[in-house]
Amino acid sequence: MTPLTTPRLLAASCLALAAGIAQAADVDAKAMLQLADQSGCLACHAIDKRKVGPSYAEIAARYRGQAGALRMLQDAILYGHSGSWGVIPMPAYGGAQQVLTEQQALDLARWVLSLAPPGAPHAAPAGSKPR
Repeated sequence: MTPLTTPRLLAASCLALAAGIAQAADVDAKAMLQLADQSGCLACHAIDKRKVGPSYAEIAARYRGQAGALRMLQDAILYGHSGSWGVIPMPAYGGAQQVLTEQQALDLARWVLSLAPPGAPHAAPAGSKPR
């Protein structure tokens, strides 16, 4: 048996935390990550860092606890959105494109929202000045 080094211990802790958060939100994190990958979402988004679009953790922190956030994210996934995170628009993945069904978009939105750790501060809106 190999000893747990600091990087391995940190990675194991992060995986356990992510699994716990997703389980608390009743989301299959592995299936959602696979769906996000197969649908092309990961071309622009990552779990914990900005790419073309915001990270899922940033999205979760911004909308954590907001009424209507789940539906708003589902709609953004299905119909596209622009202006909330900068000038690059989010393309539509539902409708005529039929990349994702309404249920898949809802499941992805639920999963993204589950990625904010409890008590995480809300992210500042795009274009706002830090205090």
